[in-house]
Amino acid sequence: MCGCQVTVSCQEVPWRSSSNLKPEDVFHECNVAILGCQGSGKSALTVKFLTKRFISEYDPNLEDTYASEEVVDQQPVLLKVMDTADQDVPVSCERYLNWASAFMVVYSIDNRKSFEGSQQYLDIIALHLKNAQHESPVFLVGNKLDMEQYRQVTKAEGISLASKYGSSFYEVSACLDFESVQHMFHEAVREVRREMERHMAVRPLFIIEEKPSLHLVPPAAMASKHSLASCTYNTLSTVNFKEIPSVAQAKLVTVKSSRAQSKRKAPTLTLLKGFKIF
Repeated sequence: MCGCQVTVSCQEVPWRSSSNLKPEDVFHECNVAILGCQGSGKSALTVKFLTKRFISEYDPNLEDTYASEEVVDQQPVLLKVMDTADQDVPVSCERYLNWASAFMVVYSIDNRKSFEGSQQYLDIIALHLKNAQHESPVFLVGNKLDMEQYRQVTKAEGISLASKYGSSFYEVSACLDFESVQHMFHEAVREVRREMERHMAVRPLFIIEEKPSLHLVPPAAMASKHSLASCTYNTLSTVNFKEIPSVAQAKLVTVKSSRAQSKRKAPTLTLLKGFKIF
């Protein structure tokens, strides 16, 4: 084993004053778990993405999580990568199943055993997502494309397995191709964002507006000749529901209600710009 050691610093997102922070500059987190059998190249992919360097030998028992501030489609994101250290079978899967927002299952194209082992991870992820409240993107990654002359797993087999589980499929080389590795990680961020948008879109939101109305109660049947007939007013509330548009299209504003008929302070209503109050 080589004596090389890679250290990747994990830095917190730098603090900036809220007056100088634009909404599009806020860092959103994306947690990616790298899974696969020992020797599939999980650590090599992780380090290649984080440092653009390739190192062939790693401690197979070392598991760690790294963070990198990325900009994907002009939007900043804090991308966290968990380089797992399972040996040949999944162990203590809860540590990454409940943490990750995306999964990358890695096998080596020159090792059929690692390809067969990747199916165990896909099964575990599929079972977890079946009971989850939201979907998480899954990537099946054929690594070591630079070992094409020793290929044991065809590209068609990889595509077929990915299709079976509804996963995205990539073949890359951690040794030679930084751009493809970077694209794969950035695509994971895009998929997580799309899933978040879909999850928010299916949740209907409503605002409630209370409108006062006056109902006249007839005067008392018997009135004293020394007093005037009296009228009593009961105030009832009617409720109108208006659906709120998606967050991406709406702008939050505050308006003052002018319908208060008493001397009490006019209530403040918070609603979305573009809707009328009837």
